[in-house]
Amino acid sequence: MQHVTIPQDRLGALIGAGGETLREIEDRAEVRLNVDSETGAVEIETVGDPVTGLKGPDIVRAIGRGFHPDDALTLLDNEMRMFELVDLDAATRNQNDLQRQKGRLIGEDGRTRELMEELSGASVVVYGKTVGIIGDPEEVEVVRSAVEMILDGAPHGAVYSFLERKHNEMQQQGMGYHRYPGGEGSTQEADFEIETNPDSDVEFEEPEP
Repeated sequence: MQHVTIPQDRLGALIGAGGETLREIEDRAEVRLNVDSETGAVEIETVGDPVTGLKGPDIVRAIGRGFHPDDALTLLDNEMRMFELVDLDAATRNQNDLQRQKGRLIGEDGRTRELMEELSGASVVVYGKTVGIIGDPEEVEVVRSAVEMILDGAPHGAVYSFLERKHNEMQQQGMGYHRYPGGEGSTQEADFEIETNPDSDVEFEEPEP
């Protein structure tokens, strides 16, 4: 039995309409979930394959940190797929600095976060005081490095160049894998232009999780 606590505003996403999402997680991860709606505490008990059940807590954590359940459930796609969090609170000085850094990580109209996804192949969510990453190990490492560059004050142009270089390296290694809205993974080239305008300290609204 494992225990995970998630924000109460994410309980609806975990449970789903009429408990549909909760049942899907239980069926696919071979676990039983007991949710305390008052505290956000979730008990996770493996009831099937123990290896599959190990992914249960991370699926719950990922949904708790802003991921759509469909993205969280991709953790079951293969054994290498992983979920990682970057703690922004530990990397910022105060609340104002936290909001400024979140603005830089999200980018204008969400473009920086989108480019991290498109060029790495990972799923990325900026929620609360964390950046959540779901992907294969190399994909997660690329995003984590890009996030650290931004937190260290690197210009967005330098971060985009780093991401593009890593994207090309993974493509050459046969690891390029990208997910686009409305479809499964695709090996087609991403269609976008990278803008390398100087950084701005303008804060941006965080998108709805």
